[in-house]
Amino acid sequence: MRISRLLLAGFELYRAALPGYRYQFPRDHFNHPEFQTEWWYYTGNLRDSSGRRFGFELTFFRKGVDRNQEPATVWDVRDAWLAHLALSDIDGGRFLRAERLNRSGAGLAGVSLDLARVWNGNWHVQWDLDRGTQQMQAIDTRFSISLTLRALKPPVVHGINGVSQKASGAGHASHYISFTRLETRGEVALEGRTFHVEGLSWMDHEFFTHQLDGAQSGWDWLSLQFNDGTELMLFRLRRKDGAPDPYSAGSYIDARGRTTHLARDAFSAAPGKLWNRYPIEWTVRVPSLGIDVRITTRLPQQEVESSPNRYWEGAVDIAGTHHGSGYLEMTGYAAPMRL
Repeated sequence: MRISRLLLAGFELYRAALPGYRYQFPRDHFNHPEFQTEWWYYTGNLRDSSGRRFGFELTFFRKGVDRNQEPATVWDVRDAWLAHLALSDIDGGRFLRAERLNRSGAGLAGVSLDLARVWNGNWHVQWDLDRGTQQMQAIDTRFSISLTLRALKPPVVHGINGVSQKASGAGHASHYISFTRLETRGEVALEGRTFHVEGLSWMDHEFFTHQLDGAQSGWDWLSLQFNDGTELMLFRLRRKDGAPDPYSAGSYIDARGRTTHLARDAFSAAPGKLWNRYPIEWTVRVPSLGIDVRITTRLPQQEVESSPNRYWEGAVDIAGTHHGSGYLEMTGYAAPMRL
């Protein structure tokens, strides 16, 4: 109850995401405590030498609790730190997940530019800023991942004039950065077996204070990595009546890393087959780019159950005018999304 009251009382103490933000790297890959909500979101598709397929999700969340409060001890809660870990054993037909919630405490969780590190307990991503790599490790009792990610393209800033607008009104937006093509190699350990894997990953980093408005219930998000070296990110915001929101948008990244912003009328994303109320098949079209693809998954049960939200986050395949793999996230189907 105390945390809930502090969140409500402190909401206006945080900075809003507004146009004109000047990005600076590597600074903006790390923490922004002046914004209330921030996340670092890693997903990827991997294979071992025999062709066995895995998907993974490792996400770190920071939620500001009381920006004005100067901690009296290291245990006072100024930010809450949440992390999700999931492994999609696609050929084995299994989905495993874990989560944790920590305070900063005596270094229990945090994000640091000086250390070039994002962590929650023994789940972490360690950046090597000189080499342009990120070393990821996350351990659960049933499975673990240990991966090295190398950026094949520079970071992408989504949206217009430094903001990804999500609703009408100043500040209903985020500052949104992605690494859309991360060459990935390492190990997946699963129930006593170690798999040497390689593939592609995607990393999203967003920071904001306000985002959705009261008429919006959730979103459908796609990160698509095509075999021709290009990528497509789309988010389809949904209103409570089920209609797509006009602030839905996306980005297309060509093989050289150049980004094209896509407004709502530049693409269509039509849901298809359902699993447990989630549309796990989609038809995506971007006529101006000649993209007409069908999105499917071989593992329908990639649902993450985490209070206060349940969402679907899973590995998908792409076929049609373009081929490849990616990730699909769907929120707000069990209940309206709460940030």
